[in-house]
Amino acid sequence: MSEPKITDYEAPAGGWGSAGSLVEILTREKLAVSGPGILAKQNKPDGFMCVSCAWAKPAEPRMFEYCENGAKATAWEQTRHRVGPDFFAEHSVAELLGWSDYALEEKGRLTEPLKYDAQTDRYVPISWRDAIAEIGAELKTFDPKSVVFYASGRASLETSYMYALFVRMYGSNNLPDSSNMCHEPTSVALPQSIGVPVGTTSLDDFEATDLIMFFGQNVGSNSPRMLHQLQDARKRGAPIITFNPLRERGLERFTNPQNPVEMATGASTEISTQYHQVKAGGDLAALTGICKALLAADKQAATAGLPSILDLDFIETHTHGFRDFVTFCDKQDWAALEKRSGLKREALEAAAAVYARSSAVMAIYGMGLTQHRKGVQSIQMLVNLLLLRGNIGKPGAGICPVRGHSNVQGQRTVGISEKPELVPLDVIARQYGFEPPRRKGLNTVEACEGVLSGEVEAFIGLGGNFVRAIPDTKRMEEAWGGLKLTVQISTKLNRSHLIRGEKAYILPCLGRIEIDQQATGPQAVSMEDSTSCFHGSRGVVRPVSDQVRSEPWIVAALAKATLAPNPKINWDAWVEDYATVREAIAETYPDKFKDYNEKLFQPGGIRKPLPARERKWETKTGKANFIAPDGLEPDPDVATDRHDVLDLMTLRSNDQFNTTIYGYNDRFRGVKNTREILFMNANDIERLGLKDADNVDVATFCDDGFIREVKGLRVVSYNIPEGNCAGYYPELNVLIPLWHHEEQAKTPAAKSIPVRVTPSAR
Repeated sequence: MSEPKITDYEAPAGGWGSAGSLVEILTREKLAVSGPGILAKQNKPDGFMCVSCAWAKPAEPRMFEYCENGAKATAWEQTRHRVGPDFFAEHSVAELLGWSDYALEEKGRLTEPLKYDAQTDRYVPISWRDAIAEIGAELKTFDPKSVVFYASGRASLETSYMYALFVRMYGSNNLPDSSNMCHEPTSVALPQSIGVPVGTTSLDDFEATDLIMFFGQNVGSNSPRMLHQLQDARKRGAPIITFNPLRERGLERFTNPQNPVEMATGASTEISTQYHQVKAGGDLAALTGICKALLAADKQAATAGLPSILDLDFIETHTHGFRDFVTFCDKQDWAALEKRSGLKREALEAAAAVYARSSAVMAIYGMGLTQHRKGVQSIQMLVNLLLLRGNIGKPGAGICPVRGHSNVQGQRTVGISEKPELVPLDVIARQYGFEPPRRKGLNTVEACEGVLSGEVEAFIGLGGNFVRAIPDTKRMEEAWGGLKLTVQISTKLNRSHLIRGEKAYILPCLGRIEIDQQATGPQAVSMEDSTSCFHGSRGVVRPVSDQVRSEPWIVAALAKATLAPNPKINWDAWVEDYATVREAIAETYPDKFKDYNEKLFQPGGIRKPLPARERKWETKTGKANFIAPDGLEPDPDVATDRHDVLDLMTLRSNDQFNTTIYGYNDRFRGVKNTREILFMNANDIERLGLKDADNVDVATFCDDGFIREVKGLRVVSYNIPEGNCAGYYPELNVLIPLWHHEEQAKTPAAKSIPVRVTPSAR
């Protein structure tokens, strides 16, 4: 690899930079000829849904309804590179453990089932019949409570429903998913506040809103197709106010790659009209300050005999807890709000002034809010702000959590959850004639704790790269070898295949883009986007090998090999025709999946009913709740008062999606040919006796008896709040203690890690 380079990238998001990146990856993955034709069918009603993010799919798609990162995900899955038996004959697991995440996945698609052979330290081919039989026999020997069944967010609604049913018939609710690591605080906070676990907005709201507020979400890298909606809103005059520690290019300027005039002239649209670089975790204080300013302005209006700034009719009719919330805000001191948020009072009042004169406001947020010890309270404070002016349940308004993987929200809808109260177990019991387990299962953090303690003995992974995604990497990898069984259902090789149990299997599956041919013909699957719309998806290319199997096939095969026969479930019939799985889903969830098969490919998707959209509040009070936090400190265990301790945030680069690394460049931040980076404020660099481009070691500041450190990162002087620093996920997950998680949701607090930075020995 070439020498690392750090430069200033001046171009907007999108534009020729995006186009060039697309050409590069299509060429690298040997898809220069076939790739454009495949991409033309991405996110189209008659094509396939993106395998990357979960952003909404419009009823009237653009000619190219994909973004740079979505195209990378497609190229990554449809690469012409292959990992066959010759590869594993040449490379031992011990050797592969020294490879990078990028190098492992870049080798290509898995082509046949594999079993680990301890004598040779290699994966060797095994027949599907033998693999399924052996795994089923192993599962029968375990206490169901000791087995973890993970779901990554990639699997379809059909697969997820079957998987959840299989696990509960096995006797377990151990169904952690990728939501546990990102938006679980959303699933906890929103039901308490407004009675639904998901956002309330739709694509239509972007056309009616007159203010968009952004909190902790990097649209340019994580959900670039949203930039079209943001650009349209800006062009008709709607302001966008952003709160984010780093200045992200997608929230600054955007050139539409599908606009010939913009591409020819270099014209771009300013996205954020106000950009506030809040400290990491300072959103709670910033939101409190905006609410405080709004309440003060309302008092001034009342004194002057002017109409109320608040929506008093909405507050009286639809909310609970308003007076206690006002009392909380009144007690907060501006000096404390400024210190914790890192923003001046005038900046927060400026944001409040725009909010006060806007009639329909959307609030969009990401993991900058969720991945803190008090992420739930930060989200609830954002809801409080919306409730003050009735900005939920009307056109152009609402709350919009931007979900990550393409079906992570949908999996929860059809039963992937460790929490039995979220699943209609009584309905399932009647439908399938068995008694589902009622005991709470393990979430991601609890599953990791079980691996460390020895209580977890086996792990089944439906997609993803679990070992790489979780916190406390070194401790977890050392403990993982104590598992008796690990099974990974995957498309490409990753580190979770190498950090394995005593017995380990890799089961290669079809990708979503591939034609899924079963007994009744080519099959369709479905998923749910961030705006709670269900979409059908059809594969459009031939499978990479005749030895890969569909995820529904694999789940059904494991179920048949593990469970006693059940006359009310015909697993084979479900695999022959996925429409019958959708019929079963509709029977379990009749209020959500009416006319499911008939509307599967409806342009724009099938909209899931959400009572909060209609101002029906399914909460304990029967109303939307103002919920005041118990303080302003989002991460009580972070040593914010020590001059030698910084607050570390983990980030994605522009060249990755979750744990998948497409390359070593981060174009928007000016990074090329490296991921071993620590972004720091210039004042912190000087204060700690360092210089730009120095090599440093980063160690977690805590006293629990474990050493967590990453050595040899390159310091990059960057526009980031003083006291904060940032580096790339998943490489820096090793610094996150397992116990450092959101208090209610147990999501790892990856956006506030207390660290010390010292000169590196090398």
